[in-house]
Amino acid sequence: MLKRSMILVMTLFWSWFTTAQVEIDKTNPYLMMKEVAQISFDRLKADQGIIRDNPEHLKVIVEDELMPYINEQYAALKLLGPHLKGAKREDVGTFIQAFRAYLVTSYAQVLTQYTDQEIVFGPEVPLPDDRRIASIKVEIIDSPRPNINLEFKLRKEREGDWKAFDMIAEGISLLSSKQSEWSGKIRQEGILAVAKELQSLADQPIRFESNH
Repeated sequence: MLKRSMILVMTLFWSWFTTAQVEIDKTNPYLMMKEVAQISFDRLKADQGIIRDNPEHLKVIVEDELMPYINEQYAALKLLGPHLKGAKREDVGTFIQAFRAYLVTSYAQVLTQYTDQEIVFGPEVPLPDDRRIASIKVEIIDSPRPNINLEFKLRKEREGDWKAFDMIAEGISLLSSKQSEWSGKIRQEGILAVAKELQSLADQPIRFESNH
């Protein structure tokens, strides 16, 4: 159940942040997600032929259309957490770049799981002007399988725009889970060792599973 949930969560969440030459209002996180959701599904449906012929096209879509709505630097720094203390600035920069590349490939790969699932947004909750972190709840309808409840975390930038940095599925924060996964290796081998591993994963080609 968890594996299926994470695939669908990643597929829907990251695809929501795809644009298609449309100006999106990024000052309201709830409306931004709803607007981009419709655009992203339309784009994925329209590009299925191209994607099937060349799965690497998903990396192009992610890079061009998705990453502007993701705060990969904030996420990477949160992931490093206590390992930032005493770390070289250039090593941290290398890690952020590798982490970003890893995200692009990861998002592109999970988008191969797109099968036109339905999403339902929870009610919009008014946010005070000084609120910098927002949580938005949605539900994935994947009939006849059980529905999946999600919570997305977004952060307000200095210029007033919102960007995503984490999501919670079945009570598990993806950012926290990756922090737990990589923390030991960072501690034992250093930031650059993990950055090298992330870059290696990022360089992997996009493939459809055998059941597609």
